[in-house]
Amino acid sequence: MRDHDQHLWRDEAACTQTDPEAFYPVPGASAAPALRICATCPVRAECLRDALDRRDVTFGVLGGLTPTQRRALLRSQVH
Repeated sequence: MRDHDQHLWRDEAACTQTDPEAFYPVPGASAAPALRICATCPVRAECLRDALDRRDVTFGVLGGLTPTQRRALLRSQVH
């Protein structure tokens, strides 16, 4: 399957209808607005799977989790 085809789920993401900066809060700012949007997203699981597959744990709210939460999830999957 081509890379583009694997990411068609992104077209259905709730975040495409919002300000992308909400998903990249400055250090110390709340991630709550992005987390609320993710909670209603129909493709949250696909987004999280993509972020974890890419080991994207540095910036932003992805798949309904903060970078800290994604790092913890990856660590728990290793053990």
